[in-house]
Amino acid sequence: MQNSTLEQSRLLQTENGFGFRDLNKNGKLDVYEDPRQPIDARVNDLLKQMTLEEKAGLLFINGAVINEDSSIEDKPDSPGFAQAAVTQMTHRHMNHFNLWQIPGAQIVASWYNKLQRFAEQTRLGIPVTIASDPRNHFTRNIFSMAAVDFSQWCETLGFAAIDDIELVRRFADIVRKEYLAVGIRISLHPQIDLATEPRWPRISGTFGEDAQLTARLVQAYIEGFQGETLGSHSVACMTKHFPGGGPQNEGLDPHFEFQKGQIYPGNNFDYHLIPFEAAFAAKTAAIMPYYGVPTDQTDENVAMSFNKTIITNLLREKYQYDGVVCTDWGLIPMSVCPIPSGLRGHGVLSIFPRLKELKKH
Repeated sequence: MQNSTLEQSRLLQTENGFGFRDLNKNGKLDVYEDPRQPIDARVNDLLKQMTLEEKAGLLFINGAVINEDSSIEDKPDSPGFAQAAVTQMTHRHMNHFNLWQIPGAQIVASWYNKLQRFAEQTRLGIPVTIASDPRNHFTRNIFSMAAVDFSQWCETLGFAAIDDIELVRRFADIVRKEYLAVGIRISLHPQIDLATEPRWPRISGTFGEDAQLTARLVQAYIEGFQGETLGSHSVACMTKHFPGGGPQNEGLDPHFEFQKGQIYPGNNFDYHLIPFEAAFAAKTAAIMPYYGVPTDQTDENVAMSFNKTIITNLLREKYQYDGVVCTDWGLIPMSVCPIPSGLRGHGVLSIFPRLKELKKH
């Protein structure tokens, strides 16, 4: 993959016989441009060269429009809920994007290649990262995309009914290859909430209400996508919705302002954590908390992503999780829920363990 990338690059340079892309266009091989260097060293070198605005842009992820002709520019007939990725890259310094409905797999692949070539011409040439909700299931519900040109399988609830660990692993491995073929490197799944409230509308995306069954299947799922370790052939899993989004009061989903909080009848808070413990063991690359308010479960009734007990005390300290934590979609602008205007923004804020270090650079 690296060789083909170099061959297509317009920034190819050679230093001491080593070919590299001069991403910041300074005529020399920087540490972050050198794949032979340790990742931490490359990250630190890149951070030192970034502006505060560029660092902020990398903390967000937003939807991107894909045109029917695979062009990357905004068009007058583009849907109003999202802009072209290049517009968001230029005006907001973003480079993480989510794909919703797509015209077709070949168009996505062509669009992706054009977008990466555009990214190469930006000030530091940071590659774009593409994410996707599930798009391989026999469904057209609001939380999954239609399987346009992708292999079609039952939803995860169907896999739970079959209860075949190796089948789940095979499914994840096949989907991983399909994602990589079009440039998708992050799966905004698996969804491992426990369906303990039958009125909740997101049950079809779960593995059901059995915590032990979900734990077995999610480990195979993540292993199929990521492999033993994250690498060039991995698709990173963003497991959701920590610490379990299923037990909504009366099944009223917290996407909407009429929600009544997240409750745990029978004092079953810990039961909903069992699948996430399996995901941590499988080294999930990212975790997504839900919108819900853990009613009377923590020091204050504050929604998951803003709840210190949930994110800091439970996720970071108890479980020692040091991966990416990414809020659920639209948490800051959240058009369906009233939010003070001073807190509104775009996209989804990603919170990294090393966030405090950004100020140092």
